[in-house]
Amino acid sequence: MKTITIRDLRQRWPEAEAALELEGELLVTRDSKPVARLVRVVKPAAKRRRWNPGEHRKWIQRTFGDTVFASSDEQLASARADRALG
Repeated sequence: MKTITIRDLRQRWPEAEAALELEGELLVTRDSKPVARLVRVVKPAAKRRRWNPGEHRKWIQRTFGDTVFASSDEQLASARADRALG
């Protein structure tokens, strides 16, 4: 791991940035003692796809077929009956 002083980091940023590109990580020192570690930020390869209700519905149909599940509305309402709104 390459080391660089705080002063050099401030005064020679383009060189530090180039070294960071090659090394991937720099150790920042003050008075010959390490004070920080500088690492490159790597962007994720691809964004996560947004949720699509149509695709989800198709997945539910493939996974569960024509199975009908009982509604949980009544159970939730009874469990939440003691809560005050607002």
